[in-house]
Amino acid sequence: MNKSFILKKLINILSEVPDLDLIHSFADRKRFSRDFFEYSPVLIQKLEGCCAELVVKPHSLAAVMAVASACNQYSIPLTLRGAGTGNYGQCVPLQGGVVMLMNALKKIRDINPFTGEVIVESGCLMGDLNNRLGSYGRQLRLLPSTWRTASIGGFVAGGSGGIGSVRWGFLRDPGHLLGLEVITIESSPKRLELDANDSEALNHAYGTNGIITALTLATTPALKWQQVVIDCDDWSVAVELLISCSRVAVDLHLCSLLEREIVDQLPSWSGVSKNKHRLLILVAPDGLSTLERLCKRVGVSFNSLGAETNKSGKCLRELTWNHTTLHMRAADPRWTYLQMLLPQPELQAMEKIKSRWGDDLLWHLEAVRQQGAQRIAALPVVRWKGNEILGQLINQCKEIGAVVFDPHVITVEDGGLGIIDSHQVQAKRDYDPLGILNPGKLKGWD
Repeated sequence: MNKSFILKKLINILSEVPDLDLIHSFADRKRFSRDFFEYSPVLIQKLEGCCAELVVKPHSLAAVMAVASACNQYSIPLTLRGAGTGNYGQCVPLQGGVVMLMNALKKIRDINPFTGEVIVESGCLMGDLNNRLGSYGRQLRLLPSTWRTASIGGFVAGGSGGIGSVRWGFLRDPGHLLGLEVITIESSPKRLELDANDSEALNHAYGTNGIITALTLATTPALKWQQVVIDCDDWSVAVELLISCSRVAVDLHLCSLLEREIVDQLPSWSGVSKNKHRLLILVAPDGLSTLERLCKRVGVSFNSLGAETNKSGKCLRELTWNHTTLHMRAADPRWTYLQMLLPQPELQAMEKIKSRWGDDLLWHLEAVRQQGAQRIAALPVVRWKGNEILGQLINQCKEIGAVVFDPHVITVEDGGLGIIDSHQVQAKRDYDPLGILNPGKLKGWD
């Protein structure tokens, strides 16, 4: 049967499904077939022409299962989409087919007042979830810089860390994701309740191996985070201070460092640039005095801006992680970026890279915890000069011992783990035996 004929049959079936919106217009299909992959000139070349033939929006689990069954019946590619705030093309339908919007499934089903565990549907916005948790004296452990508009399901399926990683590490670390509700892709789809062990295979799998409809997550007691800005003349002093701050016995939620040329491009509300490198820190109230003492020890200024207010969108966390690249691209769209875990000693490694690339690479550092140890992640902004030059930079970073998480590739493995995860592949065999979920993104399956 030809593709257009199959699509018509699929539409006829789905048009009879209750609680399901069908979206046909080209403008909407194009809009829902992309995320912020334009951060990468490489991904623009690969993904710009990708477009779904149909977009659907279920309002119930029964509607999700009906879509899964119909797509399975006709072997139609099915790509899941949360809020579309990612940068790596996770929700882009490489082979067309159907894009399913998950944002109508957004209920917060339960919050355990004793443990703080929350059960929430995948389409719930992280900003809404965090606000609701606040009424219980809790908050999310990890958030992307797009936390206001990102969906919780999209973050777990496509993200890895962010704000909170200085204390809590990364999403794939045991203890964050405690369970999943998943719909299988079969002629008669099943609704499965996965425990923490079985859920690991769907964590950061780009929605390739199961439809996540609800998540059980650990949270942490809420703190009234205090915003601190520290400006430094000397880069080496700034880096050592970043390391010192990340290792002290205080609660931190964020610990970032931006090279002075980046600080110059930040929005005016972030403070007047003094041609200095800048640390941005979120710290518990009882940690302020300790950070101030560390600053006095190295002779730099300590500026406490008071408690964080997240209602206006003008707070320090909006300048960090991928939002740093966002602000740089707003000033000049020729900037792109890399992601890596720096080898130790970090200063020596950065000097080797900087000596070759100069102002074509500007350092943006984030303190993180990796397998229990404090480390420095780098998200440098890089001036785009073509694929070959970018490849040379990535190779040099690897040669000096950096672990590169390439944001310019489309598969789960190439962008993150670097190896094929047999558990992810087995989960796809179990929950998506025909391989129609987000095809082309799981290298181990292909």
